[in-house]
Amino acid sequence: MSTNMEATVKMKKVQWFWTWVIGSVILRLILVYFPKNLNLSSRPEISTPLTSIRRLAEGYWLKQSSMSPYAGSMYHGSPLLLTILGPLTVTKIEGQPDHLLCSLVFVLADVVTAMLICAAGKKLQVAYGSSLQSVGLHQLSEDSDVFLSGEFASLVYLWNPFTIVACVGLSTSVIENLMVVLTLYGACARVAPLAAFGWVIATHLSLYPAILIIPVILLFGYGPDAPPRKLFRQRKNLEVDDSTSSDRNCLEDELVNEKRVRKVFSWRPVVLFLFWALLWSSYVLILCGIYVQQHGGLPEMFKRSYGFILTIQDLSPNIGVFWYFFAEVFDFFRSFFLIVFHGNILLLIVPLAIRLNHRPCFLAFVYIVLSSILKSYPSVGDSALYLGLLGLFSYELKDMQYSFFLFSGYVGVSLFSPVMHNLWIWRGTGNANFYFATAIGYAFLQIILVIESVSAMLNHDRMLTKLSTAKLQNVKS
Repeated sequence: MSTNMEATVKMKKVQWFWTWVIGSVILRLILVYFPKNLNLSSRPEISTPLTSIRRLAEGYWLKQSSMSPYAGSMYHGSPLLLTILGPLTVTKIEGQPDHLLCSLVFVLADVVTAMLICAAGKKLQVAYGSSLQSVGLHQLSEDSDVFLSGEFASLVYLWNPFTIVACVGLSTSVIENLMVVLTLYGACARVAPLAAFGWVIATHLSLYPAILIIPVILLFGYGPDAPPRKLFRQRKNLEVDDSTSSDRNCLEDELVNEKRVRKVFSWRPVVLFLFWALLWSSYVLILCGIYVQQHGGLPEMFKRSYGFILTIQDLSPNIGVFWYFFAEVFDFFRSFFLIVFHGNILLLIVPLAIRLNHRPCFLAFVYIVLSSILKSYPSVGDSALYLGLLGLFSYELKDMQYSFFLFSGYVGVSLFSPVMHNLWIWRGTGNANFYFATAIGYAFLQIILVIESVSAMLNHDRMLTKLSTAKLQNVKS
């Protein structure tokens, strides 16, 4: 009887999940029919010089006219995107809105991304549950909240307003997000070719995902997120000290199983991932070289794409802080501040990797938030990605102190940003400081999110250590 009830409850949960997934798709398809009224593809919060579909269409037109897609100052993206999405920007269906086929591709990409987040969440849940059982926290491992994070995270991604406007606004950040999530899923599933493909394409499209190689290597080396490894060592010492000579043989078998759970770093899957990453990188470079061989080759592509990102040549307003600062800084100091701004990401990589090496998926989430803060041309598509991934750790981060403040802040920035932009650009009753104030507030919220999430995760680890130690001491007494 209980088995039938559990099966019925599980079936209802599955139906409830797919109902919300289908609802998100229908909402996107409805909004696609009002692109001219919404005019999302021209919003600076959604489309940047790197993610604008209009710039991509311009680059494709130049290529079709036997000119370099990087001629002028419009297109600065990947030649591969021109090959895949370029034809869709000029294909029209009679009686339908422009870029309909392209919109359908973006909707499909959103759904696939959500399903990959859900699948990665399930991998994390199984690994985390087994880790909790190995340290004697069976009650926590059976908590139903732990086993809902995958579905919850995927729905958060699909119904996030940032995700929806990025999809309807045809921002290519949707494709970048898909590749990043594909990387994390491949690493959680320990499928080296898939993870390497996602990482190479994501890095090729926007450069900043290159820093994800550290959490991906940790995922392949140690496995998915687990409690701190010192918790396993502490439990091992307490058990060995309390054991007698008669039951040491039993303890040896337990410690062998525990060693498997602790996941001592393994280099073999890491080397396999690096091999596939090198292979995919070579393949991508060959394809790009063939595509632009008559227009300056790979050096021109690197200069117009990665060089454009690092030198911040376009100072069009966006929700980042770089455009305003480098519009005001003296040219004499420009190179110095470029090094300082880009170096901030590199300075934070190693300390975070040392402290959070036992939670590589959460480390990847932190890296994505940091790159969203400090990248040259951010958009709301970046926020859509890390807010979706945040749902994977809803159980561990449920005690965050300023969650309501962060939610209210994101809502406030989302409402004030278009208002301030309108006052500045169209009505002329404001200035650049109005719009830049919302960008500062947006960056501040992301910084608070990083600090709060890391603090909550470390507090959760301390709680696990205290519970495990208390349980062992009770058994010992």
